[in-house]
Amino acid sequence: MKEEDVIEVYRLQAPVWEFKYGDLLGHLKIMHDAVGFKSSLTGKNYTMEWYELFQLGNCTFPHLRPGMDAPFWCNQGAACFYEGIDDAHWKENGTLVLMTTISGTMFNEMAKWVKYDNETGIYYETWTVQASSDKRSIVWFDSYECSKFILRTYQKLADLGAVFKKIQTNYTSIILFSGEPIYLGNETSIFGPLGNKTLAAAIRDFYYPFKPHRTVREFFVDLLKIIDRVILHREFYLFYNLEYWFLPMKFPYLKIIYEEVPLPIGSKTSFGV
Repeated sequence: MKEEDVIEVYRLQAPVWEFKYGDLLGHLKIMHDAVGFKSSLTGKNYTMEWYELFQLGNCTFPHLRPGMDAPFWCNQGAACFYEGIDDAHWKENGTLVLMTTISGTMFNEMAKWVKYDNETGIYYETWTVQASSDKRSIVWFDSYECSKFILRTYQKLADLGAVFKKIQTNYTSIILFSGEPIYLGNETSIFGPLGNKTLAAAIRDFYYPFKPHRTVREFFVDLLKIIDRVILHREFYLFYNLEYWFLPMKFPYLKIIYEEVPLPIGSKTSFGV
């Protein structure tokens, strides 16, 4: 962007898979976050969002391939920047609201940071894992998904001098509740030639019911298996930063929350707000 440009910054939020299911997941407050920009010099709009590169299901659960011991993970994520803002997509069942304005110089500095962020955080992680539902609970593992990227972006803009409007901003978190996690090892130590065959089989068996389903009957049969493992037997195997962990699950096991995270306050002064 040209340094003298004045760029409007928009908060964008819509239900996950809105293009396919409309507002269905919006009723559960399972939302996807993005940020929009509009150049005053050119009138062009742009959207930036952090995506799971191989769809949400593939990022959350692995593929189990015949003849291959180790689960195959497609859990990469990255920021995507493209021209245009799909107003109907964000407005119909979600949010499209002006938050602040920034200069072209600030935008260009943010763009450099986005490139750095893309190169240093490449794995998508759906789950937040906590010890309890208490707000001061220990967080064993933090999620790394679209809303976390947007929060990092807002903080970077604030650090560059952006001053945000006083609006409420809520975000979705999917939380697993667990006792202290137990480290199990990485792919080589578990599934390699000298690996733990019993543990390897247990992990594969755990992930098997999460596979894509072809029939409604298959779905419900596997759902019962998941309930049996996660709730009745209180077991969950987590893959996080290329390592496997065992989670001794505890009540309430899983919860979807949609809570406010206030917009950041920077130390510099932006113009045009």
